[in-house]
Amino acid sequence: MPPRSRTPSAVKGGTQEDVRRHNLGAVLGHLHLSGPLTRAELTARMGLNRSTIAGLVTELGALGAVREERPGGSQPGAGRPSIVVRPAADHVQVVAADVGVDRVVVALVGLGGRIVARRRRRITNRSPAAVAALIRRLVDAVLADPAAGDRIVGLGVSVPGAIRHSDGCVRFAPNLGWVDAPFGELLARQLGDLPVRVGNDADLGILAEHRRGAARGFDDVVFVAGDVGVGGGLIVGGAPLVGAGGYAGELGHILVHPGGLPCRCGSQGCWETEIGAPAITRALGLDPVTTEDLVQAVRAATAAGSPALDEVARHIGLGLASIVNLVNPRLVIIGGLLREVYPSTAHLVRAALDSAALAAPSEQVTIVTPELGGDVFLVGAAELAWQDLLDDPAATLRRPRPGARAASHAPGRRRRPDLVMGQASAS
Repeated sequence: MPPRSRTPSAVKGGTQEDVRRHNLGAVLGHLHLSGPLTRAELTARMGLNRSTIAGLVTELGALGAVREERPGGSQPGAGRPSIVVRPAADHVQVVAADVGVDRVVVALVGLGGRIVARRRRRITNRSPAAVAALIRRLVDAVLADPAAGDRIVGLGVSVPGAIRHSDGCVRFAPNLGWVDAPFGELLARQLGDLPVRVGNDADLGILAEHRRGAARGFDDVVFVAGDVGVGGGLIVGGAPLVGAGGYAGELGHILVHPGGLPCRCGSQGCWETEIGAPAITRALGLDPVTTEDLVQAVRAATAAGSPALDEVARHIGLGLASIVNLVNPRLVIIGGLLREVYPSTAHLVRAALDSAALAAPSEQVTIVTPELGGDVFLVGAAELAWQDLLDDPAATLRRPRPGARAASHAPGRRRRPDLVMGQASAS
């Protein structure tokens, strides 16, 4: 959903510089999420006068973040057509990484949100240091792509685990085998001249869907990320619910089956033991397979109308009932591997939800799959990486460009884009 603009007076206690910085970020945020807009449209959205908008757009143009052009067609009404302002997607970009249990995907994303290049590799060594080194190699690969722009302003990384916001430490990622892994620090060592932010996959899934997908316009949403493990991202009252340390949303570890199977977290009968990839693998009578092979098996089973996943669907609904009772969302988005299970079993999920949830909140909730599909975590990681730029475009784009590293490249090969320097951080 587009950023909520505030008038200068709403930047409480701010100086004129604070107001200017806020307005620059707000203009760029509208263009980033909505695409090209005319100056007149920006004026209406921001509630500022035309000369102020013109000055802000001119400054963003000087920074290389936007381009202005005359509209191609005629516009209704009298007077000179309003100039179109377009985000410079081929110039200003971020890198996004989606870490799964058995693969890593890294993409180059232009301002405005379009993925312009990607690379995917299987994980053969799950140690945090090895995964960080793999991400570094894939970052180098996408930056060598002809679509790479001149300014790369950040790296956002999605990880299926509990992330400490202050430094990107992965406190607990049982399906990767990580405990207190200093992943943000490891990435900073690999990519020391590129700002790094690390986030939980479900938190980034809800961020992506709220800004660019099915949750646009909704203020109370739950995103369920169901792969090997199960996590959750929540937006309540229009704001993300992350908890005191950033660990809120571990929905996969709510108890749904007392005395059930052991969970990787050390407990028993957790929701993810009943609906995660191992449970789906058992239901289909398969030996352990890769995520890609399991997706194909689920698609084959659902296409054939097999009842093999009926019990998984029932437990999806029972777990959702507890969440609906607690949070009262208007929208639940079921992502990850579960987005393959849900469409053909929606009636079973809904019946189990309605049987266990209170009638009032159950009547209000709609269940959907991600509009962004399999790219949802990658898009969320990219949105995380854009945060510095949208908070302060001028400071971000005026950071010194690294010298030797940016200039160094093998003879005959494309020059590496300039990375905007900064410190590593977490979501």
